Amino acid sequence: MKDLHELPKLRDSLSYVYVEHALVERDNHAIQLIDQNGRVRVPAAALSVLLLGPGTNITHGAMKVLAENGCSVVWVGEEGMRCYAHGLGETRKAYHVLKQAALASDAQSRARVVRRMYQKRFDVELEPGLSLPQIRGLEGVRVRKAYAEASQTYGVAWEGRRYDFKSWNSSDPVNRALSAANALLNGICHAAIVSGGYSPAIGFIHTGRQLSFVYDIADLYKTEITIPIAFQTVAESSQGVDKRVRQACREKFREVKLLERILPDIDELLEVKGMDREGEEWIDPQQENPLPLWEALYDEAEVEK
Repeated sequence: MKDLHELPKLRDSLSYVYVEHALVERDNHAIQLIDQNGRVRVPAAALSVLLLGPGTNITHGAMKVLAENGCSVVWVGEEGMRCYAHGLGETRKAYHVLKQAALASDAQSRARVVRRMYQKRFDVELEPGLSLPQIRGLEGVRVRKAYAEASQTYGVAWEGRRYDFKSWNSSDPVNRALSAANALLNGICHAAIVSGGYSPAIGFIHTGRQLSFVYDIADLYKTEITIPIAFQTVAESSQGVDKRVRQACREKFREVKLLERILPDIDELLEVKGMDREGEEWIDPQQENPLPLWEALYDEAEVEK
């Protein structure tokens, strides 16, 4: 285990550490990461997100000091490829989720976010006045084109996106490869979203599901990453597709530094760059005592009487 003189960054203001096959203990006001190679001390106050991968154990004391210092803890799969659960950090700083909810709740601001998502994904500006169903239709056309181009590039037959999650083996190899690759992509996007204090459920293009925003963000990278990898994997061999495409995705995610890109991309889409994280307008200055709100309601009730 290397000495952590400088923590890696999800973005400039968000430090994170990924740990696997190790024990996480408390060390005074810090945490200590212990594995077969030794011990590394990490200051909890300087850490925003701790990603716990496979084979990790964490003590009650470590969780307590992380909570006291406002550090989020996310239980993830290998290299962050799944997001299983998460514990919130400084929940009083809810500026990201409040901004997200405000944008998604207003028709005009939601449409602006959808347009930025489409432009970022396909590098094409949309014509003004298009409805959400029309944008979804244009998106479908471009995705089908991406499948057709990948089929031609890698020489893999393509008969359309077909899969049944209840009968995995009934799908052809390339559809299974796409499903496995997209599951990994969803997992790493999910981990980044909860680490950044956003809600996985509040989507803009996708709605009504607990992972709607995860699907929105994962879609940004499919034509760039998972579609080519899935077709290339099947072109090499139709045997052991599931395992091989997962390995290829992990390598590609590291190569393109996907985990470092996701949160800055989200901030750009939702226009939250430059927001003051300490004095932000979304933060209620009355941190612990909500009485003024209720007193105001009581006063209005008295006036009505």
